[in-house]
Amino acid sequence: MRRGAGAASVVVVLLVIALPSTLPYVDALAFIARAADLPGMAATLAEWREGAFTRSERFDVATRYGAVAGRLYRPQAESRRAVTLVPGVHMDGIDETRLVGMAEDLARTGYTVLTVAPPNLTRFRITPENTDIIEDAATWLSSQAALAPDGRVGMLGISFSGGLSVVAAGRPGLRSRVAFVMSFGGHGDLPRVMRYLCSGAPLARGQRLPRPASVEGMEHLSVQPPHDYGVAVVLLTLADRVVPPDQVEPLRRGVTTFLTASSLTLVDTTRAEEEFAKARTYALERPVFLLHGVDDTVIPASETVLLASHLEHRASVRALLSGLITHAEVDRGASAAQVWQLAGFWRALMRH
Repeated sequence: MRRGAGAASVVVVLLVIALPSTLPYVDALAFIARAADLPGMAATLAEWREGAFTRSERFDVATRYGAVAGRLYRPQAESRRAVTLVPGVHMDGIDETRLVGMAEDLARTGYTVLTVAPPNLTRFRITPENTDIIEDAATWLSSQAALAPDGRVGMLGISFSGGLSVVAAGRPGLRSRVAFVMSFGGHGDLPRVMRYLCSGAPLARGQRLPRPASVEGMEHLSVQPPHDYGVAVVLLTLADRVVPPDQVEPLRRGVTTFLTASSLTLVDTTRAEEEFAKARTYALERPVFLLHGVDDTVIPASETVLLASHLEHRASVRALLSGLITHAEVDRGASAAQVWQLAGFWRALMRH
């Protein structure tokens, strides 16, 4: 048995002996055992404290941007609290496998769960609209007397939705309706996270991490390199700021394909590889034209030869070493054949 699982079993024994005063701790441990799929006595406890639940079909949740798909998970026993559960940046939205598993585990523990995914998050985009939809979904749930009798709800957000849920919970129209808010792997400052994803540095130069008394486990904290998935999300969000206007949509298409493939790796590796292959072909669709004077004495024409060799397996390359050109200038003494050759080069470029 794993070390962690053995420790969990000891805790289970102690808690069961102390029933009923420790029943909330038992239920909390049972939830963790289900979520982490712990074996042994922890699994037995999870099964003992597991409640039946129902799962609805997808239905429309009204928001200021129109209807957004939602799904309800309802315990058959009395509900502890109704909560919203919002996924991070993922193409599958409320059907994302890990989100569904967490919603089911919460429902088995006695929570009524509304899962809802802002559409932009399913498109891998972080926008202000996402926060508005999270707020609207929580407001809708709090207004359903059959689901939230006291008019108050819990809010859970995963990854980027964690920070967005904290923001939504603090808004004046929702604040009094929120019983608690939980950010699971979320952010506190989006520009700071983007700087980390771009540079690997979680803090600004010279900034020191505070040690608030409310934070446990800081002794285990370490800085890890940023994940490609997060970097790609940032690039997609900022695409219009990093490339010229005519390249924005091709860049977004390529990045979106990469993110789609990354999402599929958890559920369908074959489809994931197909999407990764598609992303690689997008680079070949972007043509690169290289033009150089064959006798250039400022930047030698060999530079274009070497650059073409480097790019030819990464993009569609067309290169021309022309006697009509010296260094970025036209030499009128060139032959008609060279003029025709250069015209063909420019014709190919102008087709794009």
